[in-house]
Amino acid sequence: MYEGNVLVIDDDPGRAQTLAESVRKVGFDAQIITDAFNEEFSLNSDSQLDVVLCEMDLKDFSWREASHALKKMDVQVPAIMLSDEFQSDQMITALRLGASDFFVRPLDSKALFKSIKRCVRQRRLKRELKDSRIKLENSIKVLEQDQLAGRQAQLAMLPDSPMHLDHYSFSHMVIPSLYLSGDFIDYFTVGDRYITFFIADVSGHGSSSAFATVLMKNLFARKRSDFFRRDDDTIRWPAKMLSRANKELLDLGVDKFATMVVGVIDIINNSLSYSIAGHLPLPVLITPGEDARFLSGEGPPVGLISDAEFKEQQIQLPDVFMLSIFSDGILEILPASNLISKESCFLEKFERSVVPSDDLIKSLGLLDAQPAPDDIAGLFISRKH
Repeated sequence: MYEGNVLVIDDDPGRAQTLAESVRKVGFDAQIITDAFNEEFSLNSDSQLDVVLCEMDLKDFSWREASHALKKMDVQVPAIMLSDEFQSDQMITALRLGASDFFVRPLDSKALFKSIKRCVRQRRLKRELKDSRIKLENSIKVLEQDQLAGRQAQLAMLPDSPMHLDHYSFSHMVIPSLYLSGDFIDYFTVGDRYITFFIADVSGHGSSSAFATVLMKNLFARKRSDFFRRDDDTIRWPAKMLSRANKELLDLGVDKFATMVVGVIDIINNSLSYSIAGHLPLPVLITPGEDARFLSGEGPPVGLISDAEFKEQQIQLPDVFMLSIFSDGILEILPASNLISKESCFLEKFERSVVPSDDLIKSLGLLDAQPAPDDIAGLFISRKH
């Protein structure tokens, strides 16, 4: 027994009734209309009908004239055309109108029912595909909303930009390749003497990478709190902070690692202590009258090996300078072909500018980098006097 909704269109009531009864006997639900201009039944994609059995030789009805109207109706229900005699021009007309099959009386019932069954199956498949597409679109919409909400939460965790701390100015930019970014930046005072900052570039993209940035934010916030509440000065030492970040990322168990630069500025001495964990490009120091230069330093990324060791560097900062630190996404948009060339090109972009400027942003290609092929984060620290 078959199942499906069949509409019989025939202006001969007796013939239509006979056909409908034969269709019902094999399990289909059949309805009849004897007026081809009846608008009671919809034939578009939302129609509950599975197949139409339509008489080709309807009285006072021109298929040639109806063809334009049928196109506007967005007919999606398959139609099987029936005729009392075989005429090639009738068959061609039927096929041009989109008929799925064509039968000449006397009808081969077995072949007709097989054709109906095939149409019903195709119709149901289209419905299932449509339902699946709607569900997928709804799921994507919900995911986009979740991602957008996560993006807003992530932006809220970033520090103010610009922010002026003593004689130092801090600013940043983050360009995600997706809604959520695996890049993160933070900076804050520690007591009256120190300013701690970091940039983290978590492997991968999307939610899991963004979650790891939350871990970094939380870690530094906790250790800052410990400085005041527990007399724990870990937050003052970049290498120690990287060791803590390494342990917590490994303990998280999300198979993520991160490259990082952590720095601490001593406001009284105008000195910088910093530590690098696999981060490229290296921080760039720009001083008036001198060429921009990379700061030295190396070390493994955090979250890869449990016994990783991190070295701490210390330099005296110039009275006037800009320190610029980017995630490696910046290298993706530079025109050079290899890493060495990209780093040289990157260094040349700074042109001794000791403050972040629109010209610098434009020169680096950041105005045209949305959406970016990879997350891009940039941190700018400057001192004017």
